[in-house]
Amino acid sequence: MSAPLQIGLLVFPKVTQLDFTGPLQVFASVPGAQVHLIWKRIEPVPSDSVLTLTPTVSFADCPQLDVICVPGGAGTDDMINDEEMLEFLRRQAKGAKYITSVCTGSLVLGAAGLLRGYRATTHWTAMDFLAPYGATPTKTRVCIDRNRVTGGGVTAGIDFALTLVSILLDRPTAEAIQLRLEYNPAPPFDAGSPDTAPPEILARMKERNAPGQQRRSEANRVAAARMA
Repeated sequence: MSAPLQIGLLVFPKVTQLDFTGPLQVFASVPGAQVHLIWKRIEPVPSDSVLTLTPTVSFADCPQLDVICVPGGAGTDDMINDEEMLEFLRRQAKGAKYITSVCTGSLVLGAAGLLRGYRATTHWTAMDFLAPYGATPTKTRVCIDRNRVTGGGVTAGIDFALTLVSILLDRPTAEAIQLRLEYNPAPPFDAGSPDTAPPEILARMKERNAPGQQRRSEANRVAAARMA
């Protein structure tokens, strides 16, 4: 009897909950898989919304994972310079079968030195921050480069997770999970990408995001300089 798949998703302060709850729902449907929510300590972790998260295992007690996944959110601006987080990722990456992320979680993988020489994707607002980590930015919803699998922004996490299940197991298993979740997107507006959103909406979002982009730029500058 084969050992169960060990799948771990990181949680951290100001994580975007949908970045990992989408994949979590998919991974929780994988027969026999053991899914972990991981943080430094077992303590409540505030997300970027009203939801507070409870880790299931600490860094110190986490088993060797087959899949490690870093979600994104405003909290990644702190995680890219958090040596305890980065060292945990490096340590786990040595034995993991797949090293993955959703949204700006790819920047944390990059800061840990785990995307150098790999293609990767991220949220559309963060694409320019991948190259300084030695990654090749790839504008796609799910990017697969050997054992690095990265998802685009937020809702792409479900596509990412279903794709990864098809790789880990098989397509029929992934399709059955998709049907169970009734994942059949039909968005009410064609505004989910900067390529299709109305220009005035795109301009509004860029203006709203400007302060956060400035903070993210500085945090990534520090992280990339540390790796140089």
